[in-house]
Amino acid sequence: MNEVLQRVYEIGVIPVIAIDDADKAVPLAKALVEGGLPAAEVTFRTAAGEEAIRRIAAEVPDMLVGAGTVLTKEQADRAIAAGSQFIVSPGFNPEVTRYVLDKGALMMPGTATPGEMEQAMSMGLDVVKFFPAEQNGGVAKLKALAGPYTSLRWMPTGGVNTKNLMDYLSFNKIIACGGTWMVKKDLIEGEKWDEIIHICQDAVKTMLGFQLAHVGINCADAAQAEQTSKTLCAIFGFDYKAGNSSNFAGSAVECNKAPGRGAHGHIAIATNNVDRAVYHLGRKGIQFDPSSRKTDAKGNTKAIYLQDELCGFAIHLVQK
Repeated sequence: MNEVLQRVYEIGVIPVIAIDDADKAVPLAKALVEGGLPAAEVTFRTAAGEEAIRRIAAEVPDMLVGAGTVLTKEQADRAIAAGSQFIVSPGFNPEVTRYVLDKGALMMPGTATPGEMEQAMSMGLDVVKFFPAEQNGGVAKLKALAGPYTSLRWMPTGGVNTKNLMDYLSFNKIIACGGTWMVKKDLIEGEKWDEIIHICQDAVKTMLGFQLAHVGINCADAAQAEQTSKTLCAIFGFDYKAGNSSNFAGSAVECNKAPGRGAHGHIAIATNNVDRAVYHLGRKGIQFDPSSRKTDAKGNTKAIYLQDELCGFAIHLVQK
């Protein structure tokens, strides 16, 4: 996958910004970075859009910044010159799309119909914007289109918010969602950076959806693993499940038949998307053991261990 598209996927939510005062661009970008969403699609709807992109690109290097609402070749040239790492349009204009692609820039044109999507695919694109998403049938429409368009992925924008975010992101053909709810005009104009940070953090929390999956206990041998798991089942009424390398007491406790990772065992944390979780935790300085990574048939990470133990327990992420 293209390096910029990979970052779009890992970040998961791309704030869509219409800004009227370029002086607010840098503090806004820093708030987004602190909130866990280091990306922005700055629209050309306002006169300050181009300058906002230029300042963010120059002063906030951690930010993935792109230009939105690009309607003309001239706007595309200005956006690229200002430092845009990707170009987004609200609709599908074949002439502008081809122009941007010929310049070697990343283009995600807006699409709403199968015909527009097919035209984009004929230009070699495999990721397009779906806009306005909710008004055009939402995730249900995209699931229907995924049948004939198996190689296409979408970035839905328009009507996406914290409440329906996971309806979209739980569908594996969606690379990320664009949204405005964390960068509303009144928040920017009022310089409510702390509130923007909080809203972004809430979006990341919703997107990752961390929850305890189970606790693993390192038993000395198979006999102890069986005894321990059956005792827990007898006490708490859990269902007993025997496995090749471990036994489960319900879904809460795994009893390993031989000592595994961690001095005492491991803690499994489930998440909506392991790859996104690795990215966002990595931004906080959390390190992972790449040798422990397990993938599915499509190459997506389904499990991985953190590098360090916690109180004698190894910790690993697992896909919900």
